Amino acid sequence: MESFEGGGVARQPYRFPQARIPERGSGVFRLTARNAMAHHDSEMKEESLREDLKFYFMSPCEKYQARRQIPWKLGLQILKIVMVTIQLVRFGLSNQLVVAFKEDNTVAFKHLFLKGYSGTDEDDYSCSVYTQEDVYESIFFAINQYYHLKDIALGTLGYGENEDNRIGLKVCKQCYKKESMFPSNETLNIDNDIELDCVHLDLQALSKDPPDWKNSSFFRLEFYRLLQVEISFHLKGIDLQTIHSRELPDCYVFQNTVIFDNKAHSGKIKIYFDSDARIEECKDLNIFGSTQKNAQYVLAFDAFVIVICLASLILCTRSIFLALRLRKRFLNFFLEKYKRRVCDADRWEFINGWYVLVIISDLMTIVGSILKMEIKAKNLANYDLCSILLGTSTLFVWVGVIRYLGYFQAYNVLILTMQASLPKVLRFCACAGMIYLGYTFCGWIVLGPYHDKFENLNTVAECLFSLVNGDDMFATFAQIQQKSILVWLFSRLYLYSFISLFIYMILSLFIALITDSYDTIKKFQKNGFPETDLQEFLKECSSKEEYQKESSAFLSCICCRKRKRSDDHLILIN
Repeated sequence: MESFEGGGVARQPYRFPQARIPERGSGVFRLTARNAMAHHDSEMKEESLREDLKFYFMSPCEKYQARRQIPWKLGLQILKIVMVTIQLVRFGLSNQLVVAFKEDNTVAFKHLFLKGYSGTDEDDYSCSVYTQEDVYESIFFAINQYYHLKDIALGTLGYGENEDNRIGLKVCKQCYKKESMFPSNETLNIDNDIELDCVHLDLQALSKDPPDWKNSSFFRLEFYRLLQVEISFHLKGIDLQTIHSRELPDCYVFQNTVIFDNKAHSGKIKIYFDSDARIEECKDLNIFGSTQKNAQYVLAFDAFVIVICLASLILCTRSIFLALRLRKRFLNFFLEKYKRRVCDADRWEFINGWYVLVIISDLMTIVGSILKMEIKAKNLANYDLCSILLGTSTLFVWVGVIRYLGYFQAYNVLILTMQASLPKVLRFCACAGMIYLGYTFCGWIVLGPYHDKFENLNTVAECLFSLVNGDDMFATFAQIQQKSILVWLFSRLYLYSFISLFIYMILSLFIALITDSYDTIKKFQKNGFPETDLQEFLKECSSKEEYQKESSAFLSCICCRKRKRSDDHLILIN
């Protein structure tokens, strides 16, 4: 049997010289027998460790060949993929109905309560007005539309109670406490303290004829010190389209706000409309048919998904725990026999990253399924958090399928290339990111007042990223305002330098790093991968049987002997 010495270089086994066999019963004979027994026990311990390591790094197919046992754990993962995907599709269709109902109601509210709304928002606000008469007409229009809502609305809407448990409109205005301004003399006298004044208009006050609330002093706006006017009200609605999908309907509370923004005092008042939809439990639902029974089937399906993911979570956690025990055995044996520590690369071979990915996916699926069941039972309404958990978990599940393709040499090039190039790519991105941030801050501070895509840091980063990918180049150049020749010239120098630097240099180097890793992997697949201490150790097989070494980052080999069920406490289910 071969052994290791120094830096892992193999040497020929030591041959004991021929010697006279001591006589039975002598002390020398007993010492020799004891040494032989100790040597035999050490060989058995080493052989057992080697066989456990070989079985751990096998693929499911090779484990089936070694034990002739159906890989039911692999079947569990396949079943989980199918179940989680079906669950996500059903939840996605239900979530689409919720989002569509909210968006449709928001558009309907804008047409109902905003006078002259064209159907398209102006930038980040809905519409704008430019005269005092238009401001008064827009405010009174929203109030009158609220009062006549049941006569003009097409949806199933009703009045809701506001935070004061009152039904009606709440109108508030913000003004500077004191201000006198004479633009012709370039004089300004202002007290920047803001005073807030509110009035509540219930249905009874709105029903008076003539409407004396219009003549109230509250609605005599002093525009030279007015900051904003805010109209807020609550409406209730029921989403009946879910009944067609054999689901229980949702009851909504819409918290609507109309804001007339005059903070800029630029002669243009921007009108913002915001609608915050909140799902509440319907107090009394009497629906006949198979809707209730269908909801029970969906809850049972979600419970079954939780059970499947819980079993997968337990098995993967157990496998990682046993892998750590096996690694400890190998480290102690290597240190005891060869008097040196195992390299870090071999230490990480025992930590299966796919198991960690599966554990994270299972945890997210379990939590997301519980939230989905609560949403289905109308106890919760947090669709966003549930969709994030279920969507991310399904992403991880399907990414984990690459693991099984990696057992085949023709399909594992992607995994090996990503593993080899990831450290270099991260270091490269860290350096390139500093340059990217510099251009982001520079573009925001210089071009922000003159270009819509550079108004804030978020849009600047998105614009520059699109330029790196070759999108909207001409539009970005053309939209620069030419009010300042200096800024216009700077914008050309800024954009040309950024595009040239990132597309022709940084992006090319980024691709070259990945290409170099790909060429290295292809060369290793052709000529063989560099062998580590762990792989050299696994080559020593007492039965002299050759095993097939797969050219992957994680070694997988054929077992030298068929294992017994009694050895389950020593092996790992990979």
